[in-house]
Amino acid sequence: MKLNCDLGESFGSWSMGMDQEVMPHIDMANIACGFHASDPLIMRDTVALAKQHGVQIGAHPAYPDLVGFGRRSMACSFDEIYSMVLYQLGALQGICQAVGEQVRYVKPHGALYNDMMQQPEVLRAILQAVVDFGASQNLNLLVLVMATADNREQQQLADELGASLMFEAFADRAYDAKGLLVNRRIPGSVYHQQDQVVAQALAIAKGEPIKTLAEGVEVCLKADTLCVHGDNEASLQAVKAIRQALNAL
Repeated sequence: MKLNCDLGESFGSWSMGMDQEVMPHIDMANIACGFHASDPLIMRDTVALAKQHGVQIGAHPAYPDLVGFGRRSMACSFDEIYSMVLYQLGALQGICQAVGEQVRYVKPHGALYNDMMQQPEVLRAILQAVVDFGASQNLNLLVLVMATADNREQQQLADELGASLMFEAFADRAYDAKGLLVNRRIPGSVYHQQDQVVAQALAIAKGEPIKTLAEGVEVCLKADTLCVHGDNEASLQAVKAIRQALNAL
């Protein structure tokens, strides 16, 4: 079970996250590409940090929404989503190539991530952009999608387009009965207690069911990677605890 984390989300003199401290404990770094956070210098520094620690580099494209941190849905056409994903992939890949690295996968951010799970045409635009970009760079890029109770629809679309998927679960987020994330606005949707976060991470890693927030029923998520967050001291300690617990399995 690989750990991935959203990184490089500072902007100019505004700092977010604890990238230096988190990077040694993860396997995959989802690097913001300038649309919801980051800038060219931060992108370059984050790529260099990932390379230093042998961490796989992934693009973290989003809607063009710096003010809302990419967490607001936008009414974009297929061509607009396709093009914005290409644009952000190209920016990160250019920086990677300059330091002898490559983009290995793509994880959409925020509202774009949630929309692709609800709207097949959004997912189609993202997958097509990733497939076309990968072909131009001779890369087979994975696309991270949310592991749910039933991912047949996403897998069928990926197979149709020749895309490769990697299924992701969240250690610190509550789920509903469909295996979807509970909206952040709902109390209890984000876990802050380290014991609770580590317990959910271990359950998912071992293929065991987890309990949903509202219904209290069990749902099983078949995931390849766990998303962890490291934007404060408590979450950093949780990342370390998850890493230690996974290594002990």
